[in-house]
Amino acid sequence: QVQLVESGGGLVQPGGSLRLSCTASGVSLDDYAITWFRQAPGKEREGVSCLSVGNVRPWYVDSVGGRFTVSRENAERTVSLAMNSLRPEDTAVYSCAAARTTKYCGFIREHEYQYWGQGTQVTVSS
Repeated sequence: QVQLVESGGGLVQPGGSLRLSCTASGVSLDDYAITWFRQAPGKEREGVSCLSVGNVRPWYVDSVGGRFTVSRENAERTVSLAMNSLRPEDTAVYSCAAARTTKYCGFIREHEYQYWGQGTQVTVSS
């Protein structure tokens, strides 16, 4: 059974940093495009960052560009999202999702993600 589990969320002050991890059991994430999504209260879910198979051109939503970095860990079962210079508007539940496709991130639709994690809360507040 394949499961994705996020970790690393928490409460941080504006300007602070967090590192989220998406760890898989039952599958190697090297074969999957991984997208980090977030959903804030009262708002629609949005894609934040994506890493396609082969790690070609990571994608970031404009609001996090230059502050967030997505990467695969050597263990093949973990994809991390390093978040720096956090802002209150980054507060949300962050989830990872995996799609077994060689498409570039921008062409992957939500229905193509086979596995989703439960999410981890990130709160940016003073």
